[in-house]
Amino acid sequence: MPDAVVIERTYNGLYHHKVDNKRRVPIPFRWRPEEAEGVEFTLIVWPKHQAGVCLRVLPPDQWAKLRAAIDAMPNNDPNKSVLKRSIGTRSAQAKLDSVGRITIPDDMAEAADITNEAVLAGMMDRFEIWNPKRYAQVNVLDNALESKAFDMME
Repeated sequence: MPDAVVIERTYNGLYHHKVDNKRRVPIPFRWRPEEAEGVEFTLIVWPKHQAGVCLRVLPPDQWAKLRAAIDAMPNNDPNKSVLKRSIGTRSAQAKLDSVGRITIPDDMAEAADITNEAVLAGMMDRFEIWNPKRYAQVNVLDNALESKAFDMME
């Protein structure tokens, strides 16, 4: 009997959304699970881009994979504790509400400079939430590296 194929949600596209005064941002319809209300995404303050901080958003399966990858690191590797502490203190669960929005915690919105507008950038198996001006910088930087990155696909 063949192995069952697991179809994971795909996060593609680029969306510009308003952020309301309660810091709620709508998740694109195609990115929401069929039974969306109550599904938890993990938001992580992600400091890894030279354009600045964004929020990396992991669906439950990707959060589990990240945790498993860190747990699999040797206990004597100092990076394991650093990652657990850094990600643990810079992450939060955000449940989808009945209309498909998540609420960005105050400290995360401040860290990523997200106020009244946000850009949601699909990353295939996860997505990011950016301040629009920062995302414009990211786009310029990514475009400069794109050709070389696609060469690696050949």
